[in-house]
Amino acid sequence: MDMHQSEHFKSVLNQQLDALLSTAGSALSEMVTQSNQVSESIDLAALHRDQSMMFHIRSRESRLIKKLRQALERIDNQTFGICESCGEDINPRRLEARPVTTKCIDCKQEEERLELLTN
Repeated sequence: MDMHQSEHFKSVLNQQLDALLSTAGSALSEMVTQSNQVSESIDLAALHRDQSMMFHIRSRESRLIKKLRQALERIDNQTFGICESCGEDINPRRLEARPVTTKCIDCKQEEERLELLTN
């Protein structure tokens, strides 16, 4: 991967990371505000359901934040875009679609096929 491509993906990853971090902070403060304003039991039940769903979403976002940071580390140590399974270059179109990926499409498909066989 050349320097131009590395800078492009670094910019994409940083933008995604910044967006996630800014929404995570505002969502947490909104949940606290809502919980302080609820007084009726019906509203409380709806609030708990909404908070449970929000925590699930935040958990997924937390995992994505971790993957984004790991991808940025791979750019820094010049292993970004190299499949962790076979060592071949990952197709740039795959990286555009999923910049946090660590496997080429062939290795990922093989991994998924093996998961189906073991389940």
